[in-house]
Amino acid sequence: MGVEERDLLVVEDDDAFARTLQRSFERRGYRVLRAAGIDGARALLQTHQPDYAVVDLKLAGGASGLACVRLLHEHDPDMVIVVLTGYASIATAVEAIKLGARHYLAKPANTDEIEAAFERAAGNTEVALTERQTSIKTLEWERIHEMLAATGFNISETARRLGMHRRTLARKLEKQRVK
Repeated sequence: MGVEERDLLVVEDDDAFARTLQRSFERRGYRVLRAAGIDGARALLQTHQPDYAVVDLKLAGGASGLACVRLLHEHDPDMVIVVLTGYASIATAVEAIKLGARHYLAKPANTDEIEAAFERAAGNTEVALTERQTSIKTLEWERIHEMLAATGFNISETARRLGMHRRTLARKLEKQRVK
């Protein structure tokens, strides 16, 4: 009797990273489907029923992976979804979980960490608490993401509510955070 093949959807706009994930998960017995964004994911859901999904938080064109998480969860509430991001914040982590993600991992995350996140359904009371205070930059970033979620990821409305110019907000969203 062979190992049952598991279907995994990777929603990632970085083609090189998506290919790396695909090869790594295929070696572990997953059948991997790839989409560069929410439209590609929606199209794949017409003909496939993935058991697992890995979704990047920030997709091409400023699209949010949170909308993709919602789509996937609405399509199949039993799908195990893990969000990956280089833009980790408390606000987006909370929203991802509320929208149906099982786990939220900061990049870089490897295949072992992602697969372990698929298996962790319960919370972990042993997670170490940090003594480091939150920086002003992090607080700003979290406020921006909180407002983005509240406005349905409408950049113009988010900028208006935050009292900043739309281009200023767009520049802030384009910057890569250094860890």
